[in-house]
Amino acid sequence: MERITRQTANGMQQAADHPGARSPLETVPLEVVRYDAATGLVPVVVQDIEDGTVLMVAYANREALKRTLGTGQAWFWSRSRQAYWRKGATSGNVLQVCDVRVDCDGDTVLYLVNAAGPACHTGARSCFFRQVPFPEAAKASALAHEPAVHGPGADAASRSVAVDDPGLAASERGAGVDPDAAGGGNREAVPADAGRADAAEAGPSLASLEGLWSVIAQRFEQRPKGAYTTYLFEQGIDKIAKKVGEEAVEVVIAAKNACTEAGANTAASASAGRRELQNESADLLYHLLVLWKAAGVSPAEVDQVLAARHTKP
Repeated sequence: MERITRQTANGMQQAADHPGARSPLETVPLEVVRYDAATGLVPVVVQDIEDGTVLMVAYANREALKRTLGTGQAWFWSRSRQAYWRKGATSGNVLQVCDVRVDCDGDTVLYLVNAAGPACHTGARSCFFRQVPFPEAAKASALAHEPAVHGPGADAASRSVAVDDPGLAASERGAGVDPDAAGGGNREAVPADAGRADAAEAGPSLASLEGLWSVIAQRFEQRPKGAYTTYLFEQGIDKIAKKVGEEAVEVVIAAKNACTEAGANTAASASAGRRELQNESADLLYHLLVLWKAAGVSPAEVDQVLAARHTKP
């Protein structure tokens, strides 16, 4: 089961992997994340682990978070394209995730990252380079009553660093950008079929398992860079089998939650429970098909076994 860290008031343990961390952290399961009841999404703040600069804000669903934890790179969900996307898949400006944290209410996630390049589609290091006018008197009063910020991130957190990256695709500078980021932030463009292909890998845009199998078989042969299915095939059968086991456990948990919430007083709770089970079941089916492909087994062969069992007296 995937685990993340959460800041606490009284603390359970000190984060050992980040010597500069001052706040106590506790390790919690991914289940503590609270997704929006209507969209199934949670906002994700992306912060540079070295100097604390806030780089961007985007959205993720449960599967995107699981892909982030599984690959070590930042994955999100595009609301406009209804597709998964990995930051840097087209520009090369990947975000290597060093830690994943969730806030005290469980409704916001934080990625602490090492960035390979600009986070913003404009070529700026951070998406937060536009400043809203703020009264100087209020600013001076706040600074007078708060301890000063020291360290390498003191200035970087409040300024934008423009980067002229000739490798940034023209479409990432304007046309075809992703309008999902909060405040007009990250808008990384993805080729028309790239995001949808990754969405297809998780099954939501395909009408049948046959279509999903076709996409997986294509990934197996072509190994397109940046696709999650490619990552699984390159990791090998042990990794894929481990994912199937994890997803099976998630289905069991979701089923128990769905049964519990079915008896709840609100229709919204029951609906959320069913939706969780549907999503986890789709994840399990997808990973099982990937396992079949990696092991050289086809759906037709499994169908033959089922048919033979059905015909037995």
